Amino acid sequence: MLLRDAQGQPIAIRREDYAAPAYWIDTVDLTFDLDPAKTRVLNRMQMRRNPDVPVQPLRLDGDELNLARVLVNGQGASFRMEGEQLVIDGLPDAFELEIFTTCCPIKNTKLMGLFVSEDTFFTQCEAEGFRRITYFLDRPDVMAMYTVTLRAAKASYPVLLSNGNLVEQGELPEGRHFAKWVDPFKKPSYLFALVAGKLVAREQRIKARNGKEHLLQVYVRAGDLDKTEHAMNSLINSVLWDETRFGLPLDLDRFMIVATSDFNMGAMENKGLNIFNTKYVLANQATATDADYSNIESVVGHEYFHNWSGDRVTCRDWFQLSLKEGLTVFRDQEFSQDLCADASARAVKRIEDVRVLRTAQFPEDAGPMAHPVRPDSYIEISNFYTVTIYEKGAEVVRMMQTLVGRKGFEKGITLYFERHDGQAVTCDDFAQAIADANPESELARLLPQFKRWYSQAGTPRLAAHGVYDAQNRSYTLSVVQSCPPTPGQPTKEPFVIPLNIGLLDASGRELPMQLEGESDVTRGTRTLVLSRAGEQITFVGLDAEPVPSILRGFSAPVILDFEYTDAQLLTLLANDPDPFNRWEAGQRLGLRAALHGIAALATDTTPVLNDAYIDAMRSVLRNPQLDAAFKELVLTLPSETYIAEQLDVVDPQRVHLVREAMRAQLATALFADWQWAYEENHDTGAYSPDPTSSGRRALAGMALNFLCLAARASGDVVWPGKTLQRFKDAGNMTDRFNALNALVSSGNTLAAQALARFHAIFKDEALVIDKWFSLQAGASDRGGDILPLVKQLMKHPDFSLKNPNRARSVIFSYCSANPGAFHRPDAAGYVFWSERVIELDAINPQVAARLARALDRWSKLAEPYRSAAREAIARVAAKPDLSKDTHEVVTRALAGN
Repeated sequence: MLLRDAQGQPIAIRREDYAAPAYWIDTVDLTFDLDPAKTRVLNRMQMRRNPDVPVQPLRLDGDELNLARVLVNGQGASFRMEGEQLVIDGLPDAFELEIFTTCCPIKNTKLMGLFVSEDTFFTQCEAEGFRRITYFLDRPDVMAMYTVTLRAAKASYPVLLSNGNLVEQGELPEGRHFAKWVDPFKKPSYLFALVAGKLVAREQRIKARNGKEHLLQVYVRAGDLDKTEHAMNSLINSVLWDETRFGLPLDLDRFMIVATSDFNMGAMENKGLNIFNTKYVLANQATATDADYSNIESVVGHEYFHNWSGDRVTCRDWFQLSLKEGLTVFRDQEFSQDLCADASARAVKRIEDVRVLRTAQFPEDAGPMAHPVRPDSYIEISNFYTVTIYEKGAEVVRMMQTLVGRKGFEKGITLYFERHDGQAVTCDDFAQAIADANPESELARLLPQFKRWYSQAGTPRLAAHGVYDAQNRSYTLSVVQSCPPTPGQPTKEPFVIPLNIGLLDASGRELPMQLEGESDVTRGTRTLVLSRAGEQITFVGLDAEPVPSILRGFSAPVILDFEYTDAQLLTLLANDPDPFNRWEAGQRLGLRAALHGIAALATDTTPVLNDAYIDAMRSVLRNPQLDAAFKELVLTLPSETYIAEQLDVVDPQRVHLVREAMRAQLATALFADWQWAYEENHDTGAYSPDPTSSGRRALAGMALNFLCLAARASGDVVWPGKTLQRFKDAGNMTDRFNALNALVSSGNTLAAQALARFHAIFKDEALVIDKWFSLQAGASDRGGDILPLVKQLMKHPDFSLKNPNRARSVIFSYCSANPGAFHRPDAAGYVFWSERVIELDAINPQVAARLARALDRWSKLAEPYRSAAREAIARVAAKPDLSKDTHEVVTRALAGN
């Protein structure tokens, strides 16, 4: 129920106001007569009063429903409506409640509840979509057993699916048929699902370690069956991994995945019936890139792992969302790393995960929507499906594993599920289980303080400083931690921070480490546990000043401030055995150059990168000991967004200008090296999305990009011509798209014919056309040319604002992922943004609210951008019938001034 104050403004829901439900629902028997214009839903529930709560009326949530009948124990009952809630007084302690409603799925553009996509019925109930299907106690702590009967015209809807096991099916009069499903496990309403339509399935039977057989099915449209092999393999790997790593078996006779092209999210873990965005299911080498294959593996794993961490044990309330999402992101990250054959591939996965955290979550922590991993309040819970809840939440879980060890963490997971199977619990319950399973650990000792990671928003900063004492042969590292104010939290208490550290000598050799007062000498990485505002750590037995390798493996989600010299960073880049810190050294050098260039008012012809940096990048590129995937990560410059976050006042055009100058300089200075890299890596043989082959394709694609960029400056036509031929001859989407990207991002004249050819080849492949749109909307801006192109793309016959994937491919690629084009001096980008947010809000508030986040960091902008951005946000906020989703985002943005 949306609460409003006397002025009609939405009222926030607060965690501290949580109260247990006044009633429990034991069983739910749902019967659906499916029709796009008028679906009939009969809901029979066995209910009982919660004896621990004072007697009060039953209040059931509803949204856009037509109510036809309410019966209590088979008899008509009096009721009243209070807003969207159905309220019934004078109920007995136990009773059967029957509710008959209708809804119109074909008009449901919000894609929440029951909706129709391409003549197929789908549901999306998390977080509060079930109330758009029937009146219900639509909250995660009400768990019930579900029986679902689906009835529909057989010719139009031959496949009828719901949660659990199919127990009965048959024919009905007038060409209709039915299917009855029973879920053997209790679940909250947000995990309910149904699908009905013309679908085909890839099937695979597998045998678990306990000898039990399971049927795995991936349902898609008939023309897409050839693109489901990788998703099925990913599902099989997920089942095997969870059973092997954590002892968690598949608990259903069958497990189903269904793909739809109209979906607000990536995928949804409905018990036994996962519904996926097609983006995370469909792949073959002709239509999907290596990144697509990797994302499918990760998301399939993520949703399957929810079967335990989210379904068998769920969250008590939505403030505990990270209980399931942070834990499950951690699990899918571990899954992807464990599938890697070698340490380098694992490191690449870790760096990719950290890059997402630092470019997306750190700005969120510093902006108006900053919130703790366990939020204290919300107006619209959909706005809190964020990188803080997911990715930062995963880092909190990872720190727990660091503090108790890998085996200790597995013991903790086992205890967690033993204690709480079938329950709706809290983040505190999870942390307690991990600590209780490891009573001698630092986590157990510091648990109350560690849980500040759940309650305090913001990104902690570690200011570190090292002093070498030659006389005592010691090195003292001083570390001071702080965390800036965030909305509603002006002051912060110290966090528990596991800090992984190593020491190198000036030539790059790893040094043994001995702490003052200890007799043991350790080699390699050592974990220090920080818990005070300021601490000093002294290492002894050192004959010269070491180069500290701090925060190895990104052991905590913090910002490290350490005044490395360029020489120290070059030493780490060339020699650090920790791959993350090796990559990080290169990022720090690139960032330092960018910030210096911005401060020096550099023009696009001014060299930004010094010879030492260029030589270091050449050494990385030519190093035979390094994998191609790792090289590609090191040679990727810090993004414009990440650079901007390091500035107090941001001129987006200056940031764009300097980074483009850095790219151009790398292209020309390393021209011969890029040619060598392309020739060494462009032929990967028969297509396979394995990490080694993917890394080589990525490096070859990067080389082409830089070669075309160099050609722009020199006027060379050879490499653009080779790139066009590569585009035409490519045997897989990764190579084809890398070539197309090289032509487009360099602004080459051959790009137009390549884009036209690409569209002609793939015009019937929706996900590929999304790439075609996105590439153009996200291209480097030259003279303000991207916004007019974006407006033209929106007029293209293939563009639809109602399809979230397509809207994201154009509008989000421009507004959220192309700062150099979006932040225009004439404010036209902001005007476009405000118009699109308002337009989308009337169709799909969730998508609109996500787009609204593009101006979260407006208050950091230099003038004239700052005033223009604020005006655009105010224009959106002033719209009287704005959804609560978008209202919450823009009002918080304005309040963050």
